[in-house]
Amino acid sequence: MQVTITAVGPDNRGLADPIVHYVTGVGANIHEIQMYDRDNEHLFAMMLRMEWPAEQEPVSLLRNRLEQIGGMKGLSVRVWSRDEHQRPPRLAICTTYRPEIAMALLQNIRDGKLRAKPAVMIGNREACRHVAEQFDVPWRGIGDPQGNPNDDMLVELLDEFEVDYIILARYMRILPPRVCWEFAGGRIVNLHHGLLPSFPGFRPYHDAYSHHMLTFGATAHFIVPELDAGNQIIHQTAFTVFPGTPLSEIIRQGECENEPGCLVEAVRRVIDLEVELHFHRVVRKK
Repeated sequence: MQVTITAVGPDNRGLADPIVHYVTGVGANIHEIQMYDRDNEHLFAMMLRMEWPAEQEPVSLLRNRLEQIGGMKGLSVRVWSRDEHQRPPRLAICTTYRPEIAMALLQNIRDGKLRAKPAVMIGNREACRHVAEQFDVPWRGIGDPQGNPNDDMLVELLDEFEVDYIILARYMRILPPRVCWEFAGGRIVNLHHGLLPSFPGFRPYHDAYSHHMLTFGATAHFIVPELDAGNQIIHQTAFTVFPGTPLSEIIRQGECENEPGCLVEAVRRVIDLEVELHFHRVVRKK
């Protein structure tokens, strides 16, 4: 059984050793291990992906053991496996303003095209609350009046609702590195409203338009703690316009027609286990 462990906490010596020693002592086969240690942030983070002998020790017991180690070392430890429970994966859909993508995800789940459970919708703005209410999905707001998110509350909600995957459905805030590490290993999927790597940033439609492009698009990718760390693209879609098409019409086509389908297909690939993230690169599983 494939299991992912993340450990995050104040920087110190010898933090990874007891975790690695424990899992290898039980018989785990480690496939990937990454560690982050930045002195100026006083933060230690580790992600470990392994094949775990669940017939020898259940994941629930592994989790208890490592939480005890984390308590002694001052680490927040998470143990996660898609195969631990016989149920569809649980999604947290994070939004800011645009409702179209969240609507498309929930419609495809309702219609059986995405085999997942919308565990919770989370917003740093209230604009998409009506979408959650329409589909009878729990809604939680984490933003102050200016839309600044409470990232500690976000993490608490992800744990409370036992979320498997975090889907950033035009969530217009950058997750801090600590949150990315806590759910590292291909558990965070983002929709960027532009074709990467050519048009990053917050205004990709405007940037492509200023370059006189006739092809625009969207990119769904895994989030990793370091920006531009590798190849994390899961799926891209594009559309072409005629010369002279106004920017407002291009944005309308992108937001209403192109972006929703891009993220829906990316989420399908992830929850159907067609792709995974190994060493910051997307790999095909089937």
